[in-house]
Amino acid sequence: MSSFIVEGGHRLCGEISPKGAKNEALEVICATLLTEEKVTISNLPRILDVTNLINLLAEMGVKVNYLDESTCEFQADDIDIEYIRTPEYRKKAASLRGSVMILGPLVARFGHAVLPKPGGDKIGRRRLDTHFYGLQKLGAAFEYVTEEGLYRISAPDGLKGDYMLLDEASITGTANIVMAAVLAKGTTTVYNAACEPYIQQLCKMLCRMGAKIDGIGSNLLTVHGAERLGGANHRLLPDMIEVGSFIGMAAMTGSDLLLKNVGYGDLGLMPEIFERIGVHLEVEGDDIRIDQKEIYEIENFIDGSTLTIADAPWPGLSPDLISIFLVVCTQAKGSVLIHQKMFESRLFFVDKLLDMGARIILCDPHRAVVIGSGHFNSLRATDMVSPDIRAGIAMLIAAMGAKGTSRIQNIGQIDRGYENIDSRLNRLGAKIIRIDD
Repeated sequence: MSSFIVEGGHRLCGEISPKGAKNEALEVICATLLTEEKVTISNLPRILDVTNLINLLAEMGVKVNYLDESTCEFQADDIDIEYIRTPEYRKKAASLRGSVMILGPLVARFGHAVLPKPGGDKIGRRRLDTHFYGLQKLGAAFEYVTEEGLYRISAPDGLKGDYMLLDEASITGTANIVMAAVLAKGTTTVYNAACEPYIQQLCKMLCRMGAKIDGIGSNLLTVHGAERLGGANHRLLPDMIEVGSFIGMAAMTGSDLLLKNVGYGDLGLMPEIFERIGVHLEVEGDDIRIDQKEIYEIENFIDGSTLTIADAPWPGLSPDLISIFLVVCTQAKGSVLIHQKMFESRLFFVDKLLDMGARIILCDPHRAVVIGSGHFNSLRATDMVSPDIRAGIAMLIAAMGAKGTSRIQNIGQIDRGYENIDSRLNRLGAKIIRIDD
């Protein structure tokens, strides 16, 4: 496994810009399957999950043309739909969680799709019921082939609009349903839809392609089906998880860092929650400056009780940020309860933080109490293995703020979500060496 060797205790200084949003990229790349015309997407991050999805579409027959380092043109005018029946497709799709979002476009345009159980982070059960329920409401039939471990989805007579109330505000589920509904006959109403900025971006791109969607930005979407969609140009938002990661790094290392073009209006409650744990953010237009000269102190609730930080649907805190907040709180003044509601395995990297000297009580798979040390460089270096993207970046933040030199293995997990993170941080003063296997 490739590794990072991280020398802790170095302050960062300078400015850095977040790359395009990974989660939005996976959605809108899948949406290019809905039309025969060219779709151009800019501000794409060059990360493994995005590259692997683009390669999967290219194997299906999508013409892919990089116009520059972060801009790509897609044209799905000659799809080999039989490719989805091959072992090669199953292997590639199974290794990538984002492949689930090709279901809606394929069923809507071609009448059938095949999906192996998708991979991605091992952070607990990640059910697909919302995806399947929505597509079934639109008229698709599902079959699970146990011996092959794959789903077969078909709609030979096409999809038809319907009303649906989702059992959870699933982001990828909402994306899949909306992409299917734009080519369905009639009107589709989706209640309890996810309304994250990336879903809004997907809907806006689909509208530029010729779809008609009402209620964008709310949890009630009305999709009026179209006979066909055309091409469009689309630019990704900055990745809010990168923004949160850089804020955490600046706080943990006592740094003076300027984050450029962060898309501040799309960050939800994240900045406010950083402020509540004592990280001072100075907003300058669409930029954020963190100048953390002194250790940060966690607020209590108004009645004096211990602060709780929990994930929640937009505009609440993204589950992807919980690991970052947990690490940053390990050297704050005060205590906090971290509540990760969605995934039952996302806090299981806590044992490595305990090895580093952090004071954390893991109450159960979803909750941990962090008792901050109250001073910089309170953690000690250790060897770690990254289990998933977000735990991996949390380990990197911990190593940057620790005394001594740490080793983080399996950094391919970090590369799935962060473009050239080591070289970008080294330019700011970090000491990170990449060792490739």
